[in-house]
Amino acid sequence: MSPPHAARASIAAKIVGTEVGAVSTSLDARWLMAYSAALGLDEPWYYNTQAPAGPVAHPLFSVCYEWPAVLALRAKTVNETLALLAVHATHHVTIHRLPTAEDRLLTRAQVIEVRPSRVGTLYVARVSTVDRNGRPVTTTEYGSVFRSVETDGEPRAVVEPLARPKVPPSSETRWTEAIPVASWAAHVYSECARIWNPIHTDVAVAREAGLSTPILHGSATLALAVSQVIRRDLEGDPVRVKEIAARFTGMVPMPSTVTVRGRAKAGDLVAFDVVDERGAVVLSDGVLRA
Repeated sequence: MSPPHAARASIAAKIVGTEVGAVSTSLDARWLMAYSAALGLDEPWYYNTQAPAGPVAHPLFSVCYEWPAVLALRAKTVNETLALLAVHATHHVTIHRLPTAEDRLLTRAQVIEVRPSRVGTLYVARVSTVDRNGRPVTTTEYGSVFRSVETDGEPRAVVEPLARPKVPPSSETRWTEAIPVASWAAHVYSECARIWNPIHTDVAVAREAGLSTPILHGSATLALAVSQVIRRDLEGDPVRVKEIAARFTGMVPMPSTVTVRGRAKAGDLVAFDVVDERGAVVLSDGVLRA
């Protein structure tokens, strides 16, 4: 189902290269802990305010402080009427170090690619975050598909994409873990992550955008999956995570149950994916480097 008003909408390929920043964000223990709680994590290190560096940040916490820069970049490059048509399509983050509760971060974002996709236009932003001393914290490539939106002009890319870690192909499933997704999961995640997009929480807005129901955030699906990989393959230690990449190939309605599947391992790489209740893959080509 596509929104009728999107039939002739387009995004200009010439916006490639546009950038914003630096967006300043101060972290605190409350935010780190809230994000972990939204994912249902109960490991004590995510909540230990007595530790020298405070609570440990979840490896996907970067989406929280990146979001304002992502929004600012979209506001500068895409007509606001198209905002609700964007869905998270790809995610690739390199973690130079986990952020801490005492960090003040500076985040810049740049459009690095715009091209047609099967269902619309793929818009990729590179989001680079450093600490107050200029040392890198995370670098992320965040791909969004604007559904039913055309690409105006020839596809363009301004830089080479980050090299994606590759796990040798295998049909093996080493473990599975079913994760219930409650009807209110996106509300909790929105507030705890401080990522507000009404297609995840407002039925009227979701239907206006062409969805039959609100869907769980892609970053939430990825974070739930990564949490299971950490438990199963990294002895529960989130600090070991250095890189995460995945594609979002389906939507997660609420309520529902998704199943995380641990796939092949090769050296410091772990492959994983996520399937829905019908067995359809909603998160594919997941890979974590430790």
